[in-house]
Amino acid sequence: MISIVKDIVNNLKEEEYDHDLEKKTVSGSGRSNFKRVYFYWVTREQGSFDWFKGLMNELAVMDCDGIIEMHNYCTSVYEEGDARSALIAMLQSINHAKNGVDIVSGTRVKTHFARPNWRNEFSTVGHQH
Repeated sequence: MISIVKDIVNNLKEEEYDHDLEKKTVSGSGRSNFKRVYFYWVTREQGSFDWFKGLMNELAVMDCDGIIEMHNYCTSVYEEGDARSALIAMLQSINHAKNGVDIVSGTRVKTHFARPNWRNEFSTVGHQH
């Protein structure tokens, strides 16, 4: 997965470079390769987010047009609606709003708790497209 994400970052950099030089063409644009990207990182351990930390932050900064939608899920924590995870969710929201960084993943991408509800995720994506 990291090679795919790095390719997306390189395409965005190339598109930005072409735009700066005002030599952008439709065929040379990195965006012509994709219209929207959905990235889901689902892991049990918080430390696994460190693998993509720098790349995800770079991608979040570069994606001004909102082409890439990133989701982190940590499955070792109770679900978001659970009272036991309410304090973590509150601290996470405050820190993300104040500093723009998630306390669980250490990135700009907010981490959700428990496993994703794939039926809802695929349904949402399907309705958008």
